[in-house]
Amino acid sequence: MKTLFKQLALVLTTVGFASVSIAQESKPLDLDALLKQLEQGQFQQDQQNTQREKDFMQQRSEQDRMLREADQRRAAELKLSETLETQFEENEFKLADLSDALDKRLGSLKELFGVLQQVAGDTKNKFYNSVISAQIQGRSEFLDEMAQSMGTSSKLASIAEIERVWFEMQREMTESGKVTKFVTDVVEADGEKVNKEVVRVGPFALVSDGKYLSYEGEVETVSELLRQPADRFTDSALALQNSNGELVEFGLDPTGGSILGLLVQAPSLEERVHQGELVGYIIISVGAVGILVAFWRFFVLTMVTAKVNSQLKSDTFSSNNPLGRVMQVRDKYPDVDTEVLELHLTEAILAEVPKLGRFLTLVKMISVVAPLGGLLGTVTGMIVTFQQITLFGTGDPKIMAGGISSALITTVLGLVVAIPTTLLYALLSTQSKNIVSILQEQAAGVIAERAEKQSGVKA
Repeated sequence: MKTLFKQLALVLTTVGFASVSIAQESKPLDLDALLKQLEQGQFQQDQQNTQREKDFMQQRSEQDRMLREADQRRAAELKLSETLETQFEENEFKLADLSDALDKRLGSLKELFGVLQQVAGDTKNKFYNSVISAQIQGRSEFLDEMAQSMGTSSKLASIAEIERVWFEMQREMTESGKVTKFVTDVVEADGEKVNKEVVRVGPFALVSDGKYLSYEGEVETVSELLRQPADRFTDSALALQNSNGELVEFGLDPTGGSILGLLVQAPSLEERVHQGELVGYIIISVGAVGILVAFWRFFVLTMVTAKVNSQLKSDTFSSNNPLGRVMQVRDKYPDVDTEVLELHLTEAILAEVPKLGRFLTLVKMISVVAPLGGLLGTVTGMIVTFQQITLFGTGDPKIMAGGISSALITTVLGLVVAIPTTLLYALLSTQSKNIVSILQEQAAGVIAERAEKQSGVKA
């Protein structure tokens, strides 16, 4: 109470000082006037406090009345709760009695409906992923509703529903042996939905425009596979769609898409090459250079062989072939003895040998370096694979298998380059040696002829 009076006095004093300040701004007041103003303010404050006490007492009466009404409602609700609880217990007993009576009346029918519910659930799962549902829709929804309604309530299946379950199962078996065409919406690889003709091969495959399709039971959508199998399979799919009843070889997946899914995941030749990464690119580049050089030299040596063979049949020596240039040495030195002519012919042959064997060493070097580069790529790939195993462990065998497969790609590329370049080098070396052998043979004949002439002159 004392605190209340102190706060009230502080408020009145503040009001008085504020009034004095305002009055002083307008007109100066003496102390008597100031005291009179304070008395008037105190009287008004007392009136306000009295009014507040009356309002508080009235509200307290109203709150007491509301409290009594709330107590009365609470008592009524408690009484109602007890009544409903008693009724609930009575209903439970009645429901149990009725359930027992229903079980007794159903008898063997209860087992029948249980089996029917199980069959409906199993058949629903089969229809859910069957490609036949792409042509005949709405079957899985009916079976799902039937299985759920029989499982969550005491509703019994009607004769029409039982017959429909049998009919849908029979239709699934019948359609499994047919190859039919129908029109439906197909989501292409670019995401566009197009209405087109689709060929269904029993419960195994869907094809359209020579491409394999997949059926998504969750959204009831037919879509193209993002990756298609090999060309021989897509060609057979296109032939099947264009056939008019004749027999066509067709690749189908009896597992319902599992084998096809693994087949399309297999990397193509281009993807395997890219798995070799930098080392693989270097091997391919070097191999391409070696093969191009080998084919160029094969063409050159073939032309030289043809000119040498033509020169063998002619008595006129031409400078456009090695044999002609070597034979011109004989005419250039007609009076020298046999030893000197032999030296000049040997010099001419030795001058032709580098021309015939040009770039063959490069081809041989590539045939040796390519497998070594493949081995380098394999070793570096295995190092990366074992680093992954160190970080992630061996919990996922696919990581290790994929790394080893990528590492071995460079070895394959190295062998692919080494084998043809080795064969080409052997072929080119044989061609070059054959030409050199012809030159040596003809040179030996010239020396023998010169020796016979010199021995005849001496005789």
